[in-house]
Amino acid sequence: MPVLLAALFFAGCSSQGPQTPEANVQGAATGTSDYYLQQMQQSSDDNKVDWQLLAIKALLNEGKFPQANDQLSSLPQTLNDTQRQEALLLQAQVKLTQQDVNGAAGLLKQVDVSALSKEQQARYYQLQIAANQGRPSLDVLRAYIAQEPLLTNPADKQKNIDATWQTLVQMSPAQVSNMVINADENTLQGWLDLLSVYKANSNDPDMLKAGLKDWQTRYPVNPAAKMLPTALSQVQNFQQSTTGKIALLLPLSGQAQIFANAIQKGFNDAKNGVLTQAAAPAPAAASTPAADGSAQPAAATNPADPAAAVSPSAAPVEANQNASATPDANAAQAQPAAQSGNVAQTAPPSSATQVQVYDTSTQPIDQVLAQAQKDGATLVVGPLIKSNVEKLSSLQTPLNILALNEPESVQNHPNLCYFALSPEDEARDAAHHMWDQGKRSPLLMVPRSSLGDRVSKAFATEWQKLGGSTVLQQQFGSTGELKQGINSGAGLQLTGTPITTEPAQPQGVTIAGLTIPAPTQPEPVAATSGNGGSVDAVYIVATEGEMALIKPMISMRVSSRSMVQMYASSRSFQAGSGPDYRLEMEGLQFSDAPLLSGSNPALLQQAAKNFNNDYSLVRLYAMGVDAWTLANHFNEMRQLPGFQVKGETGNLSATQDCVINRKLTWNQYRQGQIVPAN
Repeated sequence: MPVLLAALFFAGCSSQGPQTPEANVQGAATGTSDYYLQQMQQSSDDNKVDWQLLAIKALLNEGKFPQANDQLSSLPQTLNDTQRQEALLLQAQVKLTQQDVNGAAGLLKQVDVSALSKEQQARYYQLQIAANQGRPSLDVLRAYIAQEPLLTNPADKQKNIDATWQTLVQMSPAQVSNMVINADENTLQGWLDLLSVYKANSNDPDMLKAGLKDWQTRYPVNPAAKMLPTALSQVQNFQQSTTGKIALLLPLSGQAQIFANAIQKGFNDAKNGVLTQAAAPAPAAASTPAADGSAQPAAATNPADPAAAVSPSAAPVEANQNASATPDANAAQAQPAAQSGNVAQTAPPSSATQVQVYDTSTQPIDQVLAQAQKDGATLVVGPLIKSNVEKLSSLQTPLNILALNEPESVQNHPNLCYFALSPEDEARDAAHHMWDQGKRSPLLMVPRSSLGDRVSKAFATEWQKLGGSTVLQQQFGSTGELKQGINSGAGLQLTGTPITTEPAQPQGVTIAGLTIPAPTQPEPVAATSGNGGSVDAVYIVATEGEMALIKPMISMRVSSRSMVQMYASSRSFQAGSGPDYRLEMEGLQFSDAPLLSGSNPALLQQAAKNFNNDYSLVRLYAMGVDAWTLANHFNEMRQLPGFQVKGETGNLSATQDCVINRKLTWNQYRQGQIVPAN
């Protein structure tokens, strides 16, 4: 009998198959989608839906969006409460992959956050953040703050803290000042105080260090006190720039020599204190000495296009263009890095700093750098020629380098900054200026050349980043063609063709095991126009002579009641423009460097005299002045986010890759005078 009973017992055990593992719908999907789909096929009805939900989650993590959508569509109508909450999260995630932001937001409103696990809550807040498509707001800040304590991976926590900080610094002053928070939102209040400390001290590294330390003492439990945003943690290791000996790398022979001479003079004048001697209080309204043609001769003719040395992607000089009126060395990047409360001024003169000039026209750039290092240089300013700048990223040198141009593809190197003046930058600044003035349907009027193509692409790409639709482009030919048009009385109709752009695709974001694809640019919709039509702004890239024909031709075709606001690049602003020209340009807004906009009349008068009123060389002179200032603040630009300098070429700030951005001054012709555009 005992033997029989034992046989029956073991027979019963062997008849039971392997136990199916339990599916945790509220946990992370750590397995593959194939595994979960297999478990779903082998499971009974009461456990099948759980495996299906995990399979959908895994499919989304693997980027298999169509398969995930198919599985979602096949879910049964009847779900329990836990399954229904997970299904809502997955449906919202699918909506975001389809760029249906409104649909995702509607689904998230149905979610009961209190019924979610911590893993689900972290995903819920990440979906909320993604549904805002990168637009900074109080809701996004609260989502980041609520998500942080739910994260267990230190890398995810750092991403969260960095993203919270980025949201803060991207908010406008009006958004911050109008923010109403609850009394129990201590963490949010701490973040806002951190922003205040940063704004007040961003241009003083020592004060910023002390301010951060004091803030960490006052908010010890704030997540950022334990793990500073990456952008601010660099401040702890900041060291002041040293300019014991500067190597100035310029082409001292060849066609670019004239441009190098202007930059070198500006650099030396700033070092030797000439700017201090010429300084004078800036008038409230910018009316430059050179604006009066009766008092100043016409601009001299240059032997070559300054853009060949200065512009990152210079166009060749065309036979029908006046070389003296091709100031491609004017630029403005319209995205200041941060909203700081103070701005550094031009660096003071120095008798202790040694400057040694090296000719880049006679030997390879690697040999020049090696010689500068051997001579004891602590910092390099230059080179100027684009081909030499392109080679810098492949050279191994311990020297800090402030290149005076920008390569086609910028690579982030800890010892490299790029200071370039280009028409593309000026076009991007124009896009921001016009957008801020409420314009939404711009037309670009550009020369039929590679210069026009470059400017159009830069403007249109920046415009679409701001949320605008497709930009129209209208090209014009030579001055002779323009004169034929004005003689015929046909005028210029404001109509054009859409500019096609291929913006770089941003990367998606992965936090808490949830990957959200980056939002795509909105599908562009082309504006239409006829005699003004829906076009509400025109940006014109033309020389002074071309502008004198283009603006009247627009007026011939467009009635005064339908006239749109016109904007121009600094190509149209040259010495020698008399009162007739200024009256003809009535209402036109144009951008230029602060030095040429009246910020320092005495220095402008002195520089214009030195260069025979050639404004393209005066702008390069101003570039040399600012190169001195940037050399003295190299580490600040390289390491301190939001550091700004008020320069002669514009308000200077730096991107994450240390590309120097410039914000130009906008002026306007009004009753024969030049006044600030605002």
